[in-house]
Amino acid sequence: MGNNQFISIGAIGLLALVSLRFNTTVLETRNTEIENKVYLTAFSLADDLLEEIKQKAFDEETVEWKAVKSENLSSNELFGISDPGENTVIDFDDIDDYHQYTKNISLPHAENYTVNSEVEYVTDTNPNVISSTQTYYKKVTIRVSSPFMSYPVKLSFVFTLHSK
Repeated sequence: MGNNQFISIGAIGLLALVSLRFNTTVLETRNTEIENKVYLTAFSLADDLLEEIKQKAFDEETVEWKAVKSENLSSNELFGISDPGENTVIDFDDIDDYHQYTKNISLPHAENYTVNSEVEYVTDTNPNVISSTQTYYKKVTIRVSSPFMSYPVKLSFVFTLHSK
């Protein structure tokens, strides 16, 4: 009889360990699934803003299309400063209006996304080199963060004067 009790206790212990491991695996899978949804939503928010920006003119000087020298384009110092009549994002008409633009978004399955964008002139030979002077290339970098994400999503796109 004594051996049967040890075997029963051992079987119950083994079942408990297997059950615990199974529950841990199920929880880890669920957490990964939720995290993937949050990252997918963040990427979608970044892409939505990028698509919105793609609809705008390259520069305030090119809202009405005309040939323009690079030195006549908006200077870096004017990026993000509202032009007359541009009181809200609805009124933005060119790419650099989105410099230092930030919006907060809350959705049912995850709240407190922060979407922000930066606009910089870059060189024609390397889009990772910021230019201190006007060029025919503007790089837009969009970052989306959330308290539910370990790392922010970062999406970049380089616009040229004639890109759309």
